[in-house]
Amino acid sequence: MSKPKNFRTTRTLAAALVMAAPLGAAMATNGYFSHGYGMKAKGMGGASVTATDNSFAGANNPAAAAWAGDRVELGVDLFMPKRGMSRTGSPFGLNASVDSDKNRFFIPELGFNRAINNQLGVGVTVYGNGGMNTDYAGGQLNCGQGPANVLCGSGRLGVDLIQLIVAPTVAYKFNEQHSIGISPLLVHQRFKADGLQAFTAPGSSSAPASVTNNGTDTSNGVGVRFGYLGKLSSRFSVGASYAPKIGMSRFEKYAGLFADSGDFDIPANYTLGLSFQPVPAVTLALDYQRIAYSGVRAVANPSSPAVAQLGAPNGPGFGWSDINVVKLGVQWQVMPALALRAGFNSGGNPIQGRDVTFNILAPGVTTRHYTLGGTYTLSPGTELTMSYMQAPTQSVTGASPNFGGTETIRMSQRALGIQMGWRF
Repeated sequence: MSKPKNFRTTRTLAAALVMAAPLGAAMATNGYFSHGYGMKAKGMGGASVTATDNSFAGANNPAAAAWAGDRVELGVDLFMPKRGMSRTGSPFGLNASVDSDKNRFFIPELGFNRAINNQLGVGVTVYGNGGMNTDYAGGQLNCGQGPANVLCGSGRLGVDLIQLIVAPTVAYKFNEQHSIGISPLLVHQRFKADGLQAFTAPGSSSAPASVTNNGTDTSNGVGVRFGYLGKLSSRFSVGASYAPKIGMSRFEKYAGLFADSGDFDIPANYTLGLSFQPVPAVTLALDYQRIAYSGVRAVANPSSPAVAQLGAPNGPGFGWSDINVVKLGVQWQVMPALALRAGFNSGGNPIQGRDVTFNILAPGVTTRHYTLGGTYTLSPGTELTMSYMQAPTQSVTGASPNFGGTETIRMSQRALGIQMGWRF
């Protein structure tokens, strides 16, 4: 009788998380994907495609649900990014230097897994992406019509993009060594933009009334993630997961900002990984991830030189390139009740110097992440996991085609996470 009770509790927690997650999420690590999902993975630099000690299969590798057993995990990250920009040498007297406000965000996540039998596992993962988040003060410049923000609009300047994903999962172990899994991805997006009045000038946008200060708009879509996990020996495992591009409904309130009339799909991505235990107490994990930002016009279209109006199919975007990410982690089982972790995550920078001006709104330039973590077993069925991430300041500099001179965008990050887990 305990499993139905736990399931009802988990369902209630999932519903609460679905409602709460959009209120405070803001991430920017590997582009706008998180460096890891679940606190155990975050302590390992995100390396997780072969891990079976958690309930985040829907985010990492659906095939792991066949091995994870009966468990539920609920966690929250205190994410602390610092974003800023500067402009020098402007011949129009529009030099500026400003940091984004709102530098603390609470990001919840939830995982549930249940073993139906020795071969079949099911679960649900609730997680998020984000990171196109900035909030710059107004009144930095005088662009000829009174006080203005650094992009010559009125009032505060910034954008906020949140992606919440609910991933029910089913996995099948077709022998003692191999499993496959699938997770439908139910995606909800929220977006808003403020202070972009300069982009509504005649000829700038295909829909100038749908560029800025229209409040929060929403978008929905359905995708899928596939996974494979192979335990080739007691010490060596390999895994893979793949999610095709997810087609999302349009942000109609911002049809004049995003390319193709407000279309903002989620890029295809895949991960390949392996893990090895040189001794029983130590696990080494290595993942390679590819995120195909080039498949989403609003993200990938270059902002300079502009060849069409904002909102047009080939209109300006953020100019993000595809990135490769390498995630390396180590876990040491110090004693039966204590595991310690460390990791390193290195990804490409999706932003080029030609697109710096547009990416003042979304300075996702972070490329290196250093992580620590650990899990302490409080009782046979209860564990406490913590993780910490530090990403040093990264920057990109380029010429400003709109304001003259040179512009630089920069970002650094810290995150401190805590998670409770229950096995039943």
